[in-house]
Amino acid sequence: MSFMLLRARAQTISVLRYTSRALSTRPEPSMAERLDTIGTRRIFNEEHDLIRETARRFFADQVAPFHDKWEEDGKVSRTVWEEAGSLGLLGINIPEKYGGPEADMLSAAVMWEEQAYSGYFGPGFAIHSDIVLPYILHYGTDEQKQKYLPGACSGKCITAIAMTEPGAGSDLQGVSTTAIDDGDSWVVNGSKVFISNGQMADVVVVVAKTDLEAKRAAHGLSLFLIDEGTPGFTRGKNLKKMGLKAQDTSELFFDECRIPKGNLLGSLNKGFYHLMTELPQERLLLGAMAVAHAEACYEWTRAYINERKAFNGTLSNLQTIRHKMAELKTDIAVCRAFTDQCITLHSENRLTTEMASMVKYWCTELESRVADACVQMHGGYGFMWEYPVCRAYADARVQRIYGGANEIMKELIARSI
Repeated sequence: MSFMLLRARAQTISVLRYTSRALSTRPEPSMAERLDTIGTRRIFNEEHDLIRETARRFFADQVAPFHDKWEEDGKVSRTVWEEAGSLGLLGINIPEKYGGPEADMLSAAVMWEEQAYSGYFGPGFAIHSDIVLPYILHYGTDEQKQKYLPGACSGKCITAIAMTEPGAGSDLQGVSTTAIDDGDSWVVNGSKVFISNGQMADVVVVVAKTDLEAKRAAHGLSLFLIDEGTPGFTRGKNLKKMGLKAQDTSELFFDECRIPKGNLLGSLNKGFYHLMTELPQERLLLGAMAVAHAEACYEWTRAYINERKAFNGTLSNLQTIRHKMAELKTDIAVCRAFTDQCITLHSENRLTTEMASMVKYWCTELESRVADACVQMHGGYGFMWEYPVCRAYADARVQRIYGGANEIMKELIARSI
């Protein structure tokens, strides 16, 4: 097939996709009975609705009843990972030949949103499926893909990525962990901190310096796969946090940790560029979960104010409450429109670093504002952990920090000014 014919065919498909969305009769969330109603939003179709129904039942039946216990334990059970895997809810984009469902990017977004709608962030599914696994899929050798991806999609192999260090957070060029070439091995030394899934991970993608003489630190970073149980690799304590109490977060230590040469992930000294290529999806993920979490807070609060009696009526009879809810719904609707635009662009491989930074920054700021307002409208009950808005308020705070602090997002956006 000639290049011109291929190009014409691609343009036709693009027009058909656009026309399909434009002619869709699916309502937007702000038009529906609830902001989380299944069957809304033009970017999705009936197949996505089926995935959403499966994910929603999963979080209601397999996560919600156990989450309080997991918060006490500081981590979830391994069983819940395997249950998610059995339903095809892990590694949604991974090809079938590597054990994945091979669904589209929009299907992955459904899973992000459903976890946020549930309000239970203990299982670090999104980190595993849509932050870590893409590195293995996009940069791994076929041997590495065959070794890790099937187990990761089944839930038997939990993954984490170790970028942050005690002295290097949003500035990845400040990484001090090293990996020294020693014949047929790499010897890794250093430490990482705030690593999500860190206590439970069976394999960790580790960022380390491999060229200590590089003129720019970005030119000397590489990625490595380090398995649990490798001599010299130890975990610190499970960190106690303000929120996300059921999600294990750990310190990791590497002391003369010797790994095979074949554990290099991607190209030598190209780790920084691999990270920059994958970070837009991470930031989109955080933004998408944030706006869904804001929608959930809104709906929890709407139910509360329509039931809570005060001043010879319900709270919803008070103009101050109604106007605040109107403000929140409008803010969420605007944010939802931009987020769906970014999800669509990413599904077409057109999401830019700048727009990914915008969606992460704006949605996570909105999430915290909405959670704060919803706690206020709950009064004293909003300060009680048994109410979902209380957990939401605590869980939302870190969203403005990880994945690149929002101050860094503003700097990335400002580069085009």
